[in-house]
Amino acid sequence: CITKTTRETDREMEAGVPIAESKSNHGGDCCKSGPGYATPLLAMSGPREKLIYVAAIYTGTGQEKPDYLATVDVDPSSSTYSSVIHRLSMPYLGDELHHSGWNSCSSCYKDPSCERRYLILPSLLSGRIYVVDTKTDPREPSLHRVVEPAEVLEKTGLAYPHQPHCLASGDVLVSCLGDKDGNAQGSGFLLLDSEFNIKGRWDKEGHSPLFGYDFWYQPRHQTMISTSWGAPAAFTKGFHLKDVSDGLYGKHLHVYSWPEGELKQILDLGDTGLLPLEAKP
Repeated sequence: CITKTTRETDREMEAGVPIAESKSNHGGDCCKSGPGYATPLLAMSGPREKLIYVAAIYTGTGQEKPDYLATVDVDPSSSTYSSVIHRLSMPYLGDELHHSGWNSCSSCYKDPSCERRYLILPSLLSGRIYVVDTKTDPREPSLHRVVEPAEVLEKTGLAYPHQPHCLASGDVLVSCLGDKDGNAQGSGFLLLDSEFNIKGRWDKEGHSPLFGYDFWYQPRHQTMISTSWGAPAAFTKGFHLKDVSDGLYGKHLHVYSWPEGELKQILDLGDTGLLPLEAKP
């Protein structure tokens, strides 16, 4: 399972427009603030979060139940401290919620029209992408929208959505780990607009990573780095060492131009650098 707090700033603040700029990509008023914090130090001194959201899954348990998003009270002064106060069940079985991300982050700090309201929950197995509203009632979040896998596949050829990250433009970028048949050669990046409509693939044609997993971008350096996991056809069946020797798991970092989406370089980490997973700024 995974957790998301109402603050989450450690790497989101490292990306996006420079704080010194008077306006964001949205043209926001510099005297007002959007989501997140201007600096890591301000985040460290900010108010303590009172809620966290945890994705709970039933994969491998033998129980035919839908995954759910748990709301956990982490306010020490609350009578329900350290307990699950709400469960938002997904409408389908067999999703396998995995990583999550916000619709808006500190990249949009200078834009007062942006707000960190929606939690993006890709489903690794079903391919659905759930959008959850955490603003209307933070203690009882509700399902806002579902991006269906058939539409993603039809418009982009992508499947197995994995890691979403918010962009300064208001769009959301989601790494996808393969094609509909679980081949890693079909991996790439799905771009959603601020209303969670499919805009298309972010990576240019012919510029797919060898394997997909996580990614992070640095606009100041016009660079994005993506990491490697494995072919969905392999890891969805459990880990088998032979799949490594058969080349079904990655050992590469991919260097992209930002925001053009051109694959500029592939770094081979060798057999001692297998499965480079999380990307940190």
